Amino acid sequence: MFLPAASTSSRGLVLLLIFAAACSEEPSRSRDAKLETLRTLREDLEAARHPSDAGGRAWVENDEPVIIGERRRFDILYEAGPLGIDVGGAIVLQPSPFWGWDPPQNEVNDAPGYTEASTDADGVVFDPVLAAGGMIAFHISGRALAEGERVRIVYGAGPSGARVDRFAERDSPIWLAVDGDGDGVRALLQDSPRVDVLAGGPARLLLIFPSTARPGSRVKLRVVVLDGLGNAGVELEDKVAVEDAAGLPLPKELIPGEPLEVLVEKPGVYRVRAASANGLEAESNPLVVREGIPRILWGDLHGHSQLSDGTGTPEDYYAYARDIAALDLVALTDHDHWGMRFIDQNPEMWERIRRDARAFEEPGRFLALTGYEWTNWVHGHRHVLYFEEEGEILSALDPRYETPALLWKALEGHSAITVAHHSAGGPVSTDWSYLPDPTIEPVTEIVSVHGSSEASDSPGKIYSAVEGNFVRDVLDRGARFGFVGSGDSHDGHPGLAHLASPSGGLAAIFAEEVTRETVLDALRARRVYATNGPRIWLRMWLDGEPMGSSVSPSGAAFQELRFAAAATAPVDRIDIVRSGSVVLSIPGNDRRDLSETIELPRLTPGEYVYVRVVQSDGGAAWASPVYADGVDGHGVSSSGAATR
Repeated sequence: MFLPAASTSSRGLVLLLIFAAACSEEPSRSRDAKLETLRTLREDLEAARHPSDAGGRAWVENDEPVIIGERRRFDILYEAGPLGIDVGGAIVLQPSPFWGWDPPQNEVNDAPGYTEASTDADGVVFDPVLAAGGMIAFHISGRALAEGERVRIVYGAGPSGARVDRFAERDSPIWLAVDGDGDGVRALLQDSPRVDVLAGGPARLLLIFPSTARPGSRVKLRVVVLDGLGNAGVELEDKVAVEDAAGLPLPKELIPGEPLEVLVEKPGVYRVRAASANGLEAESNPLVVREGIPRILWGDLHGHSQLSDGTGTPEDYYAYARDIAALDLVALTDHDHWGMRFIDQNPEMWERIRRDARAFEEPGRFLALTGYEWTNWVHGHRHVLYFEEEGEILSALDPRYETPALLWKALEGHSAITVAHHSAGGPVSTDWSYLPDPTIEPVTEIVSVHGSSEASDSPGKIYSAVEGNFVRDVLDRGARFGFVGSGDSHDGHPGLAHLASPSGGLAAIFAEEVTRETVLDALRARRVYATNGPRIWLRMWLDGEPMGSSVSPSGAAFQELRFAAAATAPVDRIDIVRSGSVVLSIPGNDRRDLSETIELPRLTPGEYVYVRVVQSDGGAAWASPVYADGVDGHGVSSSGAATR
């Protein structure tokens, strides 16, 4: 998840409270548990709403689409509902608190976001009050606002206007809430005003291949044009010319938005380069063609829409994943109880997510999983992924599901898994005193837009890290996970979150078919690896056993560790990680295709080993570890050092 901006409670914005950490020495809490945040959420949940709260309707009079980052004047009309608004009540304006909208203010006329309110209702007076978190409340005095009376709120009334979102989205909300009886508790209008925010001009060209294929097969090359922040909906009038076809039978010109079927006849590693007449250039991710090569499905298992604290509609989220990012599978995991409106309080929102997932799924080609984020400020955040048609919101604020153990118990009998994320820090770290059964939590998300939770020496380490809480620390205590990345995107760009952030995340899943059954089997078998966004191809074996495996003790003094990688940029190094430490770092020497065999002193029971690929551009990939099982009867202690 990302840091949301507000709850709907008038008691204050949860965003501000996230930084007021209340830590506990008790082992049953995250070491940086946000107890004050939890208290505020519960108070908001328990606060009584008057029937007049959220009364009325509102719309934007000048609702023409606006380009990302533009400044515009918005004339918003509010019409009071049947119960009106009492003296002391308020109309509260809060533009979307995510991604760059100017906060409203009434103090400097020529500054951005200047906001004013007026009405033709004689005797009604407004007392504007600014609130932290980008809100302005217009309190009613003089007399009550009666049913049907209208108020004009002008957001961006001054010469500087008001700047909109930097990410494109349909139906971007400008939130209005009403405190109808003046008790200090407000509620959002059911239908707040909305505007469409359009993408900027063409600034990025992407060429996307699948990562693997077998000789004689046909693959699809996706040609995508985006604006500078990864927004779709961009028109490119110039032609895209192929500069290097890498020996593949490609036409001289490519058409953006139209997948091109390409025949690959010979083994090899293929990268195609192309450019537009106006200077946009791109190189495809590597396509590795070999006999018998396992198929890789690319997935983003964690992201958010405007239904919680993200940008864009659920429909556009799924469409971007399938048609722009060319993912094989995706999950939309909006928060159970975080953002502006809460899914656990609005069943129609959850039904919309499930309905849209079904609508965008294409059997055998694209899998849309239903899921949500269990947003627990005491034990850390997890997303729940359902591999079945059924599945409900088990809210972290519900006492029946408020601990990881209770959540896992409630999921028994369901085809579902949970995944801990930003576990080493970020908004809140994971309470690893609850170690999951590998059936319910077989993998962990080690990287996302928040950074990497792998280890303290990880590239792109997560912010606000809690030492000793990294995934590698948990492996050292006996946990066993496969590694996945996912975007935790809030910009509406699943699969490409790294385009607008320092980091992103993808899950590479070894599965031959795009079905719920094969994907779930692969996750539970840990046949997965993680990247922070780029589609790096990676394989690793220990004595012939692939990443994610458990191996029995070997009688030999050494074991054979092999890896192969095809990168998207020159490789800086390959790190060999064994049981808590980097035991060998192999220079990449600016190569992009690497394959090596290493003699590794024999793993003793309880140990693990994995490889980490680090590119010169910051891109990275992490193989899932191989774990040593069984009882070692040799009594030999291994130093862990490796020899090439």
